Amino acid sequence: MSTGLMIVCLVVSIVLVVLAITKFKVNPAVALILGGLLLGALTGLPLTDVTAEDGTVTSGLVSVIDNGFGDMLAGIGFPIGFGIILGQMVSDTGGANVIADRMVKIFPESKAMYAVAFAAFILAIPVFFDVTFVILIPIGVALMKKINKGIGYIAGAISIGAAVAHTLVPPTPNPLAAPEYFDFDLGIMIAMGIILGIPIVAISVIIHRKIIDRIGWSAEKDENGNGLNVDEMSLPEKLPSFGVSLIPIFLPVVLILLNTVIDAATGDVPAVIEFLGTKTISMLCGVIAATIISIKFLGLKKTEESANNALQSAGLVFLITGAGGAFAAVITASGVNGAIESMVSSISGNVVVVLLLAYILGLLFRQITGSGTVASLTTFSIMQSVAAVTPIHPVFIALACLSGAMFGATVNDSGFWIVTNMCGFNFSGGVKTYMLGEAIASVVGIILIVIVGLISTLIL
Repeated sequence: MSTGLMIVCLVVSIVLVVLAITKFKVNPAVALILGGLLLGALTGLPLTDVTAEDGTVTSGLVSVIDNGFGDMLAGIGFPIGFGIILGQMVSDTGGANVIADRMVKIFPESKAMYAVAFAAFILAIPVFFDVTFVILIPIGVALMKKINKGIGYIAGAISIGAAVAHTLVPPTPNPLAAPEYFDFDLGIMIAMGIILGIPIVAISVIIHRKIIDRIGWSAEKDENGNGLNVDEMSLPEKLPSFGVSLIPIFLPVVLILLNTVIDAATGDVPAVIEFLGTKTISMLCGVIAATIISIKFLGLKKTEESANNALQSAGLVFLITGAGGAFAAVITASGVNGAIESMVSSISGNVVVVLLLAYILGLLFRQITGSGTVASLTTFSIMQSVAAVTPIHPVFIALACLSGAMFGATVNDSGFWIVTNMCGFNFSGGVKTYMLGEAIASVVGIILIVIVGLISTLIL
């Protein structure tokens, strides 16, 4: 099959995924599997395993999908599950609120938007976007009254901080999956996500504030007064300290980075450090720390409930992540990855073009599907073959994919409705906060990624 025809087959399969999700409201995991099945059938993969006369076995479409699903979850299944449990416990113990309160106190009132933005950035490392927003918006409302700013400013700042960490810093699923697709060390993903994430948040909050200053925020036009009563959040009577609250979040990060740094510096990592620095064991250490803290402040029964609640929400994440791995496996097995390499071979030497291509693909998929996860995994699948022939560390291509997938959508994006409904915004209010904030962070992100990526090619 020709290169052009293979690319057409890929496009057709992606269209199926998009239509299934957007028009027919099919679960994204199911849609990705359907897309993989269609791609395999169109490119001539055998439906079942075929054994040649010499005993050679060619994997059939079903085996490719099963193996792709299993290989992806074998690499990051436990870390994802542990990360969700960790985040739930940090939230349930009130540790997330303690972190948020302390971060706000560190900054003067005049810098309140930066306070909530960076509090959101820290909390969203282990905690999902929606939970982070729920925790921080009451604090934001209180700050809003003190600095006499519209709630749109605060909601935008929280959206920016939470989106950047959730998108760029493991152990949330999207950045956690990136090293599996592009074959590099997880510690590099964490380090670059934090290093780039901090200035992205700071710059984006400034730009968002200036844009809202210019276009204006109107309580009459942008708010409907139907937001949730965020003042009634139940917290444990006894809360952990700020330092204790941070332990479950940063323990896995420190262990992974320690392994990465020692390996880069010496090439000889002690066995214990290497063991503790694996993504599964480091996240397990974080969960153990979170469990100990939770037992102390919640008791055994509520700690068990917290873990169970976390795992109830983990199923869909596992399915989507695994399905993304299955789709990527079909792309490889069908030879489409080779076709992509051939098609972009003429531009693979141009780092800027490759990074912008990854970014645009991530952006398009996010706008079409409304899902940052689907957008990220689909873009990873397409770009992983390109990364192998591009003279730049693959972490930058992964970051470009993720940055594009961070570009906020509207009506087809669950995050948009979480922010809009919780704050009592009209559609315009949601656009000015969630969508605009994430769009700014996305654009600032790709600019910094390109700059830092080009510098890295000169240094390394």
